Amino acid sequence: MTHINRLVVEPMSKRVMNLSGFLVQSAKRFPDEVALVWGEQSWTWAQMLRRVNAMAAALQKEFGVVMGDRILVQSQNCNQMFESMFACFKLGAVWVPTNFRQTPDEVAYLARASGAKGMICGRLFPEHVDACRVASPDLKFVVAIGKAGFGDDYDAIVDRFDGEMVAMAPVEHCDPCWFFFTSGTTGRPKAAVLTHGQMGFVVTNHLCDLMPGTTHKDASLVVAPLSHGAGIHQLTQVARGAKTILLPTEKFDIAEAWRLIEKWQVSNMFTVPTILKMLTEHPDAQTRDHSSLRHVIYAGAPMYRTDQVRALQTLGPVIVQYFGLGEVTGNITVLPPAEHHLEDGPETRVGTCGYARTGMQISIQDDEGREVPPGTTGEICVIGPAVFAGYYNNPEANAKAFRHGWFRTGDLGHMDDAGFLFITGRASDMYISGGSNVYPLEIEEKILAHPDISEAAVLGIPDPMWGEVGLAVCVARPGTAPDPEAIMAWLSGKMAHYKLPKRLVFWPEMPKSAYGKIAKKLVREELIRRNELDSTV
Repeated sequence: MTHINRLVVEPMSKRVMNLSGFLVQSAKRFPDEVALVWGEQSWTWAQMLRRVNAMAAALQKEFGVVMGDRILVQSQNCNQMFESMFACFKLGAVWVPTNFRQTPDEVAYLARASGAKGMICGRLFPEHVDACRVASPDLKFVVAIGKAGFGDDYDAIVDRFDGEMVAMAPVEHCDPCWFFFTSGTTGRPKAAVLTHGQMGFVVTNHLCDLMPGTTHKDASLVVAPLSHGAGIHQLTQVARGAKTILLPTEKFDIAEAWRLIEKWQVSNMFTVPTILKMLTEHPDAQTRDHSSLRHVIYAGAPMYRTDQVRALQTLGPVIVQYFGLGEVTGNITVLPPAEHHLEDGPETRVGTCGYARTGMQISIQDDEGREVPPGTTGEICVIGPAVFAGYYNNPEANAKAFRHGWFRTGDLGHMDDAGFLFITGRASDMYISGGSNVYPLEIEEKILAHPDISEAAVLGIPDPMWGEVGLAVCVARPGTAPDPEAIMAWLSGKMAHYKLPKRLVFWPEMPKSAYGKIAKKLVREELIRRNELDSTV
């Protein structure tokens, strides 16, 4: 065994900037400029900072929140939710946002699992408050966003503490700032612990790799819940004093999104492939002025080549892709506008999600943790400053998630000689047919090349002869009525025979997660409900 002589230098200080400092800096530099827009309301940077200071003072003085306390936030996008992030950060407390579409029981589990001391909750969710109070004995107080029958009113508290100040908590690199709950598609959600030091790097990296040149003159439209990737994206906007535009309602209104892009001259936005597809297919994409757009960032799921080309044709060379899990806060790869090509060719690298983000390193590894050669499929693993601190209070999950210091994403893929990454799919999505590994993503790409198919999901289902075979669930484009047998005949010859789905069914719509992704777990559940999971059906 080789002995490594490692020179260890103990740092004099592990202090880092408290993330609420981003808001303080922008308020000092641009006090009278617009920071946030929601519906007909807007707030300047100075106004937003004053409200955050008031809420931080209230949390500390009235509710006894101290450094390390967890504050659960159940809310649709609104100014109060955005402010609560910075109020928690300022105190050194941990912001614990939920997916607001979750059920009361699901949110109650998050309250208990996080050990939340307090809860900030939108007025539309009284059942969630009741469930959390029953499930979590640590929950000491509730603040209501809007007039509600539970808790103290958020805005009334802000008015009461207006003008009051409390000190910004001194934080170190590893001090938690955010519990980023995983989606829980393979079990109970886990709280990925994001820290002040880690997130300081993430913000810098986002500005470097995803939207270089962002300044206070820019505007960002929010089309996804702030509880996850959109919240990280908006924290990045605050760091540069760029204004944030919230959609006026929870429902995603495509026409309203295009109106706001035109009105506010939006320059960047974070979205997922499904929403980007909807935006580019809408008639307003041809009539509204979107010449201000410079960085339309999509992540969270693969974007099929046909949809990529349509986005390029509609928006021009402005789309940016990144790949990364919540545990790595999106920081694994980037595919910038210059690497998106309309025509297929040697430089196009169809199917790639880009190359390693600045400061991050990717390794494709086999089951034993050995790095495999370029072109070989294995598990995508990553190291770097964006990797989270681990799962909260979950040593078993931590032991599975890390190997030899590498974070194991659970995604499968390969890299080419130039370091571009190609995702094959989730390890859990792969199925084995007749002894051969089958990766659904490449089959879905082929199916979506058919002009009559809008969405597709391929799953492995039990088969008495082959062990597993593919079942393709598809959604037809409006105005078409494709015949499954004709589609299967069209697919023949476009891939190896063992990869061809055994069956193809059409549904009017595809089950999706709260963040707009096609969720294989939900598709499988719907197949069971319809009694269509058996390959002989």
